[in-house]
Amino acid sequence: MTDFELARIPAGSVTMHDARRKLKRTVALEQFEIGVYPVTEEQFAEVLGIAAAHPRRPARDLSWLRSIRFCNAASEWEGLDPAYSFDGEDVTWHVDSDGYRLPTEAEWEYACRAGSTTPHYGLLTDVAWTSADGVSSPQNIGGKLPNLNGLFDTLGNVWEWCWDLLDPARYDNYRVFRGGGFADDSWNVRASVRRGGAPRMHHDDVGMRLARGGFDSVEAAQGWSAKVDHERAMSATSTPLGWTPQQR
Repeated sequence: MTDFELARIPAGSVTMHDARRKLKRTVALEQFEIGVYPVTEEQFAEVLGIAAAHPRRPARDLSWLRSIRFCNAASEWEGLDPAYSFDGEDVTWHVDSDGYRLPTEAEWEYACRAGSTTPHYGLLTDVAWTSADGVSSPQNIGGKLPNLNGLFDTLGNVWEWCWDLLDPARYDNYRVFRGGGFADDSWNVRASVRRGGAPRMHHDDVGMRLARGGFDSVEAAQGWSAKVDHERAMSATSTPLGWTPQQR
């Protein structure tokens, strides 16, 4: 039976940086759990009843929507309440659910940094698969050193989807992925780097990592807020030259 190994991350705070708006914010986080490893091909295949060509490699070529649906499937597999509900392709996160979900962006960065304030939690050649390794595909999980939270491959190997919107004023419904991949140089494989794509988008170096933790709140948790998303979507301030805000 598939086993999702999770690490318990203690409560704390992380400082997030919005490069476009030149803003920093400190996010207070409650305790939560996050995968020790990215979801593997084997785990993805067993839950969904499909084949796995490389069982120990991170599952990849996953869209955000497919990752969200896998979270629900994994919850149902283990008898947990699904974290998400759907209205077509509109997804609602039920933040009080104990089911599997994607980490918020703040959770991901806090778990990745593991107390470090530098771009990498260790010497990059020791902790991450990157372009410097000359590999042409993701590598088996756990092949590099973990961070101080005991998490493997948060940097390098494959990017990992988060729950949050990237920049709704500019990119509408694009969602964030973090961490860098096997083909990226060191500049892109940093704890603070943000990338994103549309919910249906998939690339061969984007995968996922499960999280768990329910919270006593409504439409807001762990650095994310539906209200703030709406306000960000309406904001056209500090827009770089040549960028056109989404029309609302």
